[in-house]
Amino acid sequence: MASPDAAGPSDSLADAAFVVRRDAEVIVGQPGPHEGGGSTTAYRYFDDVPNAALEFRKRALHPGSAIGPHPLTHDEVYYVLEGRGELTVDGALVSVDPGTAVFMRIGATVGLKPVGQGDLVIIIAYPPPARAPGTPP
Repeated sequence: MASPDAAGPSDSLADAAFVVRRDAEVIVGQPGPHEGGGSTTAYRYFDDVPNAALEFRKRALHPGSAIGPHPLTHDEVYYVLEGRGELTVDGALVSVDPGTAVFMRIGATVGLKPVGQGDLVIIIAYPPPARAPGTPP
C-alpha cells in the first residue's frame, strides 16, 4: 500500500500531521552552494511545508564540486551517507566518510568537498531561517 503525500485534518501541507517525499519527487541539479562550484544534486524534501521547525536535505557533491566556505547563521548537522570528503571548519580540516556525523555551531565558517572519484552524499539538517509572516520559503 502506498503512503499518502500528506495526512492531517484537511490534508493540506499546513495542517498535515506528516508529509512523505521520495527522492524522485524532489531531485534538482544545482551548482555547488555558497559559490562552491561544480555540479551537485540536491534533494529539498520539505521546502514547501509551512512553518516547519527543521530543514532536512540531501546533497550529492559530484567530483569537482564543493560547498563553498560560508559562516553558519544557525547550528547545522552534516551526516555522510556515501563517499569521502574534506570538511573545513574554522580552518581545521577533517576527513569524513560514511557514518560520520558533524555538529557545527552558529558562527563557524564551514566548507566541504568530495575526495576521490565518487560522489560525496550527505544529509543536512538545520533550523529554517526566520521568515516574515506570509513570505514563501
